[in-house]
Amino acid sequence: MTEGAKKYDSGKLRYDLVPTSSIEALAEGLTMGAVKYGDNNWQGIDPERYYAALFRHLIAWRKGEVNDPESGLNHLKHVLVNTAFLLELTDKNKYNE
Repeated sequence: MTEGAKKYDSGKLRYDLVPTSSIEALAEGLTMGAVKYGDNNWQGIDPERYYAALFRHLIAWRKGEVNDPESGLNHLKHVLVNTAFLLELTDKNKYNE
């Protein structure tokens, strides 16, 4: 920053702290889903399906299976995508009503 320059951003979200690998993993999972199901198809699915899928992927990963055999993606990428869906649907009051 130039001496004397000011930027009032205290108390704002620190996006610079988000690991880029997480952003890329989310985009990779969403891209794979868009190719397979269509753009934004996820919005019309019952949230319970994402809850179940999240745990299937997490448990498979915990048992030592790193990549999903169908997609080839790391199971944790699928966990991240399913979590993002649940968060978005919760924020839009479409889940836990």
